Amino acid sequence: MKTKKAKDIMTTDVKVARETDNIQDIANILISEKIGGVPVVDKDNKVVGIISETDIMKKEKYVNPPEYITFLQGLICINDFKKIENDIKNIAATKVKDLMSKEVIKVYEDDTFDDIANIMIKRSVNRVPVVDENDKIRGIICRYDIIKSMYE
Repeated sequence: MKTKKAKDIMTTDVKVARETDNIQDIANILISEKIGGVPVVDKDNKVVGIISETDIMKKEKYVNPPEYITFLQGLICINDFKKIENDIKNIAATKVKDLMSKEVIKVYEDDTFDDIANIMIKRSVNRVPVVDENDKIRGIICRYDIIKSMYE
C-alpha cells in the first residue's frame, strides 16, 4: 500500500455542487448516484466546501424552543442562542452555500494511500476531495475506495 498514491485510487468522474445550487437538486444527485456527499466548487473548479447527506439531514432538524427558568423575578435562558440561531438557519437553507461545510479536508494527487487512510480515520471523514496544487478538483476518495484498494 505504501506505493499507492491518491491518483491511483481516486474516482475521477466526480459529481460536484456549486454554492448557488438548490439543496433539492443536490439531494436528488445523492439519491440517484447513491453517494453520500459531493465537493462544492467555485467557477474555477476550486474546492470551497463539501455537502453531505448529514448536512442535508440537518435541514430537517427539529428546533427545540428556548427553555427558561425564573430566578429572582427574572427569566434566564438555559439554551444557547447561537445554537438555536444555527438550527433555524439550517432549516431555512435553500442553497448549498447555506448548508455546506466550509472546512474541507483535502488531499493531493501524490499523497500516499497510508496518509490518506490515516487522515480519514483520524478526522472521521467519509470522503476527501483530491486537488491539484491550485486546489482545483481532480478526483475524490471515499471509504469505499480505500477498502477496494486494500483488497484488490
